Amino acid sequence: MTTTERPEISVIIPCLNEEANAAAIAQAVIDEVTKETQSYELLFIDNSSTDATVAIIKGLCAQNPRIRLIVNNKNYGQMRSPTYGIYQTRGAAVIGICADFQDPPQMIGAFIRRWRAGAHIVLGVRETENSSLAVSVLRSLGYDLLSRFGDYPIVRGATGFGLYSREVVDCLSAWNEPQPFFRGMLVESGFRLETIPYHRPRRQRGFSKNNLLTSADFALAALSASSKNWLRLPIYLSLVLFSVGALGLAAALIGLAFGQAPWTALLLSAAVFGFAGLFFFLGLIGDQVRLISERTRNVPLVVEKERVNF
Repeated sequence: MTTTERPEISVIIPCLNEEANAAAIAQAVIDEVTKETQSYELLFIDNSSTDATVAIIKGLCAQNPRIRLIVNNKNYGQMRSPTYGIYQTRGAAVIGICADFQDPPQMIGAFIRRWRAGAHIVLGVRETENSSLAVSVLRSLGYDLLSRFGDYPIVRGATGFGLYSREVVDCLSAWNEPQPFFRGMLVESGFRLETIPYHRPRRQRGFSKNNLLTSADFALAALSASSKNWLRLPIYLSLVLFSVGALGLAAALIGLAFGQAPWTALLLSAAVFGFAGLFFFLGLIGDQVRLISERTRNVPLVVEKERVNF
């Protein structure tokens, strides 16, 4: 395949400070893809790494013209950058996989075979997690909120690791979403979607760049389809008020245990919880207002610093 031909398979690999993993994930992906086809490309999109990630990937590009690189001029977050990279691929099918080995490259062959059999979207679904208790609870809460209040069902355990046909990618790229919750957009699109369950293995190398705070931020962005800004201040105030209300409720229960009347503390807690709920929904409304603003501004998902092998 020449560099000007359209490949059968594109693999998009978002990265941020992955100097320890970039070369290894590229080789692992190539090993799996070439079991199914010799017509492929790898596209790294770097979200403004501060280590040697870009230099290492440029070296890979010099060795293999099928490896390509987009470097962002700053960090655009874990929604915008990977989605932009997906839209820049050329393959008849696109596979998304993380650079830090949290997704098993060994599943690539199964994705391709399902696509060839007629599926438009094939997603890997985690059946087990190696995350901390706090992150697991937050993730479960996020899924519950999206399931209850979202406009479409969310595939639990799906992180975006999977395959999307060119028809799907072209359709979603035309939506002009300023803060694209891509795994949700896949479901919303209505294309034929299949899942492959897997048990997430303990990584032999690499580590997640996400923590409790980044996971919380992603959950809020997914819920409101917007980015973090001042319009989210009511949401953060609501979290503080929920905490205060919980402390008041605990104080009431302790007082009841010691024979004291708990009614005052209970009334105060109820009032605080009410204000917390009000602030939370005001924050969501504010995010929706900003979303409307972003759509009218037609803001790009990322601004590129440079491209290699295009």
